[in-house]
Amino acid sequence: MGRHLLPSLVLAAAMLVAGCGGDKPQAGAAAPPAAGAGELTPFQLEHGIGPVTQPVALEGKVDEALAAKGKALFETKCSACHKMTEKYVGPPLGDVLARRTPAYVMNMILNPEGMYTRHPTAKQLLGEYMTQMPNLGLTQEEARQLVEYFRTQATSKTGS
Repeated sequence: MGRHLLPSLVLAAAMLVAGCGGDKPQAGAAAPPAAGAGELTPFQLEHGIGPVTQPVALEGKVDEALAAKGKALFETKCSACHKMTEKYVGPPLGDVLARRTPAYVMNMILNPEGMYTRHPTAKQLLGEYMTQMPNLGLTQEEARQLVEYFRTQATSKTGS
């Protein structure tokens, strides 16, 4: 009886192995292939890749309530890796809005994986800092709060 059971067990094990992971994508298969700058739209090149698909207009005056929420978020979620005026684990963010559009900043916050995979500027930052920004699971509203806080940092700087 044992000789008849062995082929059945081998077959069952093979089916189990084939069934487990058979529906799962290969590592990296879910992410789009790395794209060169020519494969991105002009909007994506300027404003990044992610859920923010329209330019973000900043009102003339800083919204202090929004900026205060952004400051609290920065202190709890971002300050371990970013400083305002110096390189740290990640780039300084005090003048980030002079270098990048608000939509780019928000897309980097909301979709770092997609940005590092496909956007040439984000790839360059990864090469420079050798550390990928994690996805912090923030909402679009929270990313907007951070942008408003960054506005207070840029306007409070003197001399540049």
